[in-house]
Amino acid sequence: MLYRKMPKNGDELSILGFGAMRLASKEDGSIDEERATRQVRDAIDQGVNYVDTAWPYHMGESEPFLGRALADGYREKVKIATKLPSFLVETREDMDRFLNAQLEKLNTDHIDYYLLHYLVGDLWDDIEKLGVLDFLEQAKADGRIINAGFSFHGASEDFNRIVDAYDWDFCQIQYNFLDEKNQAGKAGLEYAASKDLGVIIMEPLRGGNLTKNVPQAVNDIWDEASTKRTPAEWALRWIWDHPEVTVVLSGMNDEAHIEENLRIAGEAHPNSLTEAEIQLVNRVADKYRELMKVGCTGCQYCMPCPVGVNIPLCFEEYNNMYLVDDPEGEKFLYAARLGGVVECGEPALASQCVQCGKCLEKCPQHIDIPSVLGSVVEEMEGLDIEQRIAMAKEMFKQV
Repeated sequence: MLYRKMPKNGDELSILGFGAMRLASKEDGSIDEERATRQVRDAIDQGVNYVDTAWPYHMGESEPFLGRALADGYREKVKIATKLPSFLVETREDMDRFLNAQLEKLNTDHIDYYLLHYLVGDLWDDIEKLGVLDFLEQAKADGRIINAGFSFHGASEDFNRIVDAYDWDFCQIQYNFLDEKNQAGKAGLEYAASKDLGVIIMEPLRGGNLTKNVPQAVNDIWDEASTKRTPAEWALRWIWDHPEVTVVLSGMNDEAHIEENLRIAGEAHPNSLTEAEIQLVNRVADKYRELMKVGCTGCQYCMPCPVGVNIPLCFEEYNNMYLVDDPEGEKFLYAARLGGVVECGEPALASQCVQCGKCLEKCPQHIDIPSVLGSVVEEMEGLDIEQRIAMAKEMFKQV
């Protein structure tokens, strides 16, 4: 495991952090506690020392899970990061109430790295007026938090002013080879580093979209490389090639993926990619932008939908229809997965959307969700959606 130093406090952090937003789960969506605990502890045993969670992850169960998973001496081996649910804060007193509840959930007396969650420009303005900077100062003074930071999901023009508003220890941004100009982007990464902030990276694989169902056109580009690597390794090495990056979070929930990530994290030094390799990644990014229809990362922040639409799954299937060479097959899979035949239990189709707009304010990618759902209906449902759902039901009865 390689480590990088937090600029302001000197902490040596593993370049790979364990993200607890997408933990191993059972069929009903609840955390598979035995498996997830084993995965978290195995990663720590192999050098991971930064674990990230948040109030809403896994419907509020991620923090209590980690409180149990980090028992038996594992709490002392890691730095815990969690987040004030800024979007739920209405008063200055709420801030202390949430933090104290999180300390109890995590079974600890302090949070090593505490973030203001999900900041965009307007939300930052609101919580600043409510006294969030006073809250951070008091919580640091009494030892409940050690380091203060924020996670950012807003427009690039708001990032620098938030960085400049307080003596932050670190920040967390979305960054991958498709997002050099989205949200904080590369400019934000470099600006934060210039202010001596540690930088934690989220969504390095865009919710797995850069590693699953890789289009043949993209694989053809990867195959040109003289050094053969998996799509996950290319994506992670590209980020770790940036010396400004401190930690990359991975929502690891599969043993093989964890082992691969750990291996790469033992080899990925900054500035180690050649110019030819960087250009290869740039070509892959261009190809993805050409093929993808919607920039959803599957983060689930838009969920639950009031009328039961599984928004991330709708978008996943919509992208897949353009990323694979079997559009009719993907339409059938859409009917099976979103029609309540498999996975969802109940129908969760894009056509159930009533355009209420509640999802719009929640999306970190600022996707016009109702409009895109309309495109999903037009291109993937059509007049024969009920027929395809019926066919899927018949097929799965035979399995």
